[in-house]
Amino acid sequence: MIDRAYVQRMARYNRWQNENLYGVADRLSAEERCRERGAFFGSIHKTLSHLLWGDRSWMSRFADLPRPQVGIPESVALYPDWENLKVERADFDRKILDWAATVDDAWLAEDMTYYSGATKREWTRPRWALVTHMFNHQTHHRGQVHCMLTQAGAKPSDTDLPFMPD
Repeated sequence: MIDRAYVQRMARYNRWQNENLYGVADRLSAEERCRERGAFFGSIHKTLSHLLWGDRSWMSRFADLPRPQVGIPESVALYPDWENLKVERADFDRKILDWAATVDDAWLAEDMTYYSGATKREWTRPRWALVTHMFNHQTHHRGQVHCMLTQAGAKPSDTDLPFMPD
């Protein structure tokens, strides 16, 4: 099982890597960010939009935060404006960090029941597993973005967790 320190570390990692990838993507043209590159969600912009949607979806289950009112297919178009997406991402990363500061081990150990729009059914799982999934989902899609940025000729900084600044 994970603990509070893990959640806080991964929240910091999330912010660090989002700053890394958004900083690199910001130097690309809008055309390059929106170019379809064959990734699961198509483009850099669409993948980053989906990722913020996913974080908002999971965090609405973990904290008193609003749930996105659209599903996975619409998640790619939830933030069509790049400048707005950047602001929303930075703001939400702060919310994840604030939430991580309040998580305790007893809360992580409890089960949580939630409805999955992806599977159209209710699930009950340990919270620690669901929190781990949220951070894993972030890393998975950021890996796709990293690849697409590289395809666009950009060079993101290191992504290795042990090299995260203190």
